[in-house]
Parts: sequence; structure tokens; C-alpha cells
Amino acid sequence: MKRLGLRARVTAAFAVGALVLAASMALVSYELTRRSLLTERERTAVRAAYFDAGVVESGLDTDNPDILEVLRTLDTGGTRRAVLRRDGKWYARLPDSGITAAIPGDLRQLVESGEPAVQRVRVEGQPVLLVGVPVSRGSTYYEVNSLRDLEQSFQILGLVLTAVAIVVAGSGATLGWYATRHGLRPLTAVTDAAESIAAGDFTTRLDPATDPDLARLSTSFNHMVDQLARRIQRDRRFAADVSHELRSPLQTLAAATSVLARRRPDHDERTATAARLVADEVDRFQRLVNDLLDLARSDQPAHRAPVDVEDLAREACRDRELPDSLVQVDPGTPVRWRVERRRVAQVLANLLDNAVTYGTGPVAVRLARVGDTGVLEVDDAGPGVPAGDREAIFDRFVRGRVSHTRGAGEGTGLGLALVAQHAAAHRGSVGVSDRPGGGARFRVTLPESLP
Repeated sequence: MKRLGLRARVTAAFAVGALVLAASMALVSYELTRRSLLTERERTAVRAAYFDAGVVESGLDTDNPDILEVLRTLDTGGTRRAVLRRDGKWYARLPDSGITAAIPGDLRQLVESGEPAVQRVRVEGQPVLLVGVPVSRGSTYYEVNSLRDLEQSFQILGLVLTAVAIVVAGSGATLGWYATRHGLRPLTAVTDAAESIAAGDFTTRLDPATDPDLARLSTSFNHMVDQLARRIQRDRRFAADVSHELRSPLQTLAAATSVLARRRPDHDERTATAARLVADEVDRFQRLVNDLLDLARSDQPAHRAPVDVEDLAREACRDRELPDSLVQVDPGTPVRWRVERRRVAQVLANLLDNAVTYGTGPVAVRLARVGDTGVLEVDDAGPGVPAGDREAIFDRFVRGRVSHTRGAGEGTGLGLALVAQHAAAHRGSVGVSDRPGGGARFRVTLPESLP
């Protein structure tokens, strides 16, 4: 399972914290409000019931009272319903619709024993508040107070508090995102600087005055880059100096071997063979020196300019006596890319040479696009590259199909390393995979090279 990033985790923590806090406050507010309203409604209902019970008791204090008329004199409004039990019979001012049956037996017994009682029940699915009051002559008076309006108020209150909790959680997430965006901005600057340095721009530095809390990190980072730049400069200068110093004796050897090659018909077979071997090794040595010089310069940033990459690929094929029909351009892919011509030409040349040497020849050179990224692919029909060797073959001085075989083969062992360096100079990458149908597919990505 992929782990969330720091920004996502902090944003989620803010959102969850805000939701928990808002939900807790909403629950407490809801419960306090609910209790307060119910208590107030109960007090009001009890007062009204006692008042109405007094009226009923006065009306019953006659020799032959008209009970229904007494109940009709009560001002109960539309939310209260009056019920009287006298001599085992129920009396109501309106037709009984299940009210008397909903009065719990325990409450009725308590009231009949002379104790007033209050209880919340449901009548026909609606919440009501029952108030029972004993009156004279063995009668008991009950008032049924509807709580439907209160229940609706509770539902609205619950929805409002839920919406508030959701809004607060969203606000917490927004606050977390904003805080992490600004809090991680210095780290973003460090990341951008590291990417620039990885691409070969060793002039990139961090400003220690940007954030006082990260001044030590910025100073240490800049010092590290300075040390790294000096070391790379020394290594580059050493490689360039050695390669340059080797060129003079190599030119002399090349001139001597060319003389021997011209006089090969005058030599015996053994001498001619030795002269040919010396000429081949001198030629290989010259290519190695040239590759070392290119490698010493390859960690510089790429100098981009519009280049017709299709024409460059066809030219690379023709230089190796390969059919330029190998070059294919995917639909919708422009042929002019913003790249450094020399580097891309060497990438194509090295990949084609690698396909010829180790892949029995290339079968396709493809140009494609992914967004603003240009993609170069070179396919061959060879044995492919084992999965365990697909990273190591881009190291220096690794030759052949088996990545751990060093010091043997026709190549210099620097061709694919140069491809990787040139791709990195364009902030891109290189990789190899299996080609559908067999063989290897080398893929070079060059970001920000397409319009």
C-alpha cells in the first residue's frame, strides 16, 4: 500500500482533528439544547396541566356534573389533548384515537394512587408528553402534549450541527493544506535545488536568509554543493587532461599504424596480422579517449534549441548504413524538439551501435510524445536484457549483454553510460524493457522538449 505524503498526512490530520472537535462540540451542543428544551417544555406542560386540572376539579364539584362540557371549557390549544378517567371510564373532549390505550399502566396506577406523574411516550408514531394529575372524587386527569414540533426542531438542529461539523472539517483540511504548503515551501526549494544539481547545474544555491529556522540546513546544503562541485570539477579536469595527453601519442600510433596498413601487402602473413591487430586496438583506444572526453563534459546542463529529431535519426541510420525507414514518428508527435543537437545525436548513435553490436541490429527507431516529454525508443531483435542487468548496463565500462562482464567485447563500455548522462542533462531518464515479439526496447525520455 502506497504511503501518503507528508502534505497529505498533515492535511488529513487537520481535517480529522477539526471533524472530531466539531463533532464533539456538536454532540454536546445538541444534547444540552435538547435537554434544555425538553425540560422547559415539561415545566410548561406540568404548569398547564395543574391549571387545567384545577378547572376540571371545580367543574366536577357538583352533584351531577357534565364531564364533557367541563372538558370543553378547557383552553388546550392545538398541541394539548385532555383526558379524564372517572369511575373506571374515560372521557375526552375529542374522539379518542388511541390516546387512552397509550397511557402506560404504571403511570396510571401511580396517578390513581394520588401521585402526579410525567412520562414521554409515542402515540400513533408521534412523540407526546403525558402529564397525569389526581383530582377529587377518585378521578384522574391526563394531558397529552404533542412533541412533534420539538422533534422537528431537534432534526433541524441535528442537520445544522452536522453541516457545521462538515464545514469545520473542510476548513480544517484547507487550513492544513495551506499550512503545509507554506511550511513545506523551504523543503520544496531544497528539492528543486537538488533536482537542478542532479541535472548538472552546480551554480544552484539556497538563500540562508529565506527562513531563519532553516538557515543551518541551507548553509550545510550550500557547503555540500560547493564541495561536490569542486570534486566533480577536479575529476572532470583530470579525465579531460588525461584524455588530452593521450591524444598526442595516439595520433602518433595512428599515423604509424596507417603506414603499416598501407605496406601490409609487403609483409608476411604473421606481420600483417599483427599490424591489423595493432590498428584495431589503436582505433578502439581512440574511441575510448573520445568517449572519456565526452563523458567528462556530459554532466553540464543541456543547451536546448529547436532540432529536427526525425532528420537527426535518419541521418544516424544512414551513417551506419541502416535504412532510414527504421525511423517512425507516432501520430501527433512534432519532429522539432527543444534539445541539444550534439547530445541527442550521440544518444541515437550509441543506441544504434548498441543494437548492432548486441541486438543483431535495430528494427525500429520511434519518436513519440507524452505531454511535453519527447520519447526516443530503439528496438532490436536480439536476446534482450536480463531483468537483473537492466540498471547496471548504464554504468561506466559495462559491456555486452551481461552487465557484470567487464574488459571484454568490441565496445568501450561507455556508450550507454553516455546515453544516461545525456538524458539526465535534459532532466530525463533512460531505461530498457522487453520488446513485444522479442528483443530489447531502449527508451529515452526528454522532458519539456515538446511544445
